[in-house]
Amino acid sequence: MPKRLLRLACAAAVAAQAALAPAPATAEPDPRRPVSQLLTDLQRLYRQTEQATETYDATAERLRAQQAEVARLDGELARARLSLDRGRQAAGRLAREQYQNSTALSPYVRLLLARDPQHALDEGHLIGQLARERAGTVGRLTGSERRKDALARAARKALDARLTLAAQQKKARDDVRARLAEVERLLASLTPEQVTALAARERNDTADAQRKLVTSGALGDDRPPSAEGDRAVRYAVRQLGKPYAWGAEGPQAYDCSGLTAQAWGHAGAPIPRTSQEQWARLPHIPLRDLRPGDLVVYFPEATHVAMYVGDGKVIQAPRPGAEVTFSPIASYPVLGAVRPDGTAPNGQAPATEAR
Repeated sequence: MPKRLLRLACAAAVAAQAALAPAPATAEPDPRRPVSQLLTDLQRLYRQTEQATETYDATAERLRAQQAEVARLDGELARARLSLDRGRQAAGRLAREQYQNSTALSPYVRLLLARDPQHALDEGHLIGQLARERAGTVGRLTGSERRKDALARAARKALDARLTLAAQQKKARDDVRARLAEVERLLASLTPEQVTALAARERNDTADAQRKLVTSGALGDDRPPSAEGDRAVRYAVRQLGKPYAWGAEGPQAYDCSGLTAQAWGHAGAPIPRTSQEQWARLPHIPLRDLRPGDLVVYFPEATHVAMYVGDGKVIQAPRPGAEVTFSPIASYPVLGAVRPDGTAPNGQAPATEAR
């Protein structure tokens, strides 16, 4: 929209976002280029930013899981060490008892010298039971030692994995920031007239893509949502007007998959965090079977996602600088659709459309 692009251009001109990492060296934007080329460049940068954001989100999700695994192993290791300490105390008592009884006669000699052989046999049985208990104590101690060592190795390995993921997350974050800096750099080079022309061209392109999608018959009649789908849509609608922010999962801001994941989580049907995982793990459905609450996934790499609300429209967190809004379903090149709350009606094959 013109106002949205104008806001972005003004913000880029006022500040270069000191928190952003420096952008890689590229050719200076040429404001004399045709509007179509400028729009292509801008869309390319937005797409690269969203790809970097997806990488960041996926790494952050893996890092959270790894941190939980480190905490779990640390807890188990602490319990294993406590059990080992108790085993060592029992083994110490066993050693003291063996030392104190070292001068006693052997059970076999006592049996030979006993006036009551039966009593001696009973006593031998008790001695055997004691020996088995002592052997069990030693066995438990040995097992505790091995478990403690195995857990210590696993904890070290998990910690190393967490540190590796943290480094990957930082790299992904820096990549997002660099891409955003490129977007702002391009927008800052534009005149108000170019910004207006860009918005008009984008609006027309979207209208053309929507018209082609509708006339192709790819979209069917709207179907009623499931109870979970209705709750997911209602949650998403309540987020209208909130800003897009990469890596955000609400409640103040969202990125594209942060919005869809939170909406379905609040509907009682948790789904994967990223658009790529949502596309990979949720049942695929044809576009003609869409019902409100289903997710529409975009671009060949599945790097953007929106929620279908009916009447050929979606609700989405579109891109940096924009807000959660309603959009035509063809606002980006459609890859296909998935249904979070059930199996696909016609198998798992995705329905793909090219914008």
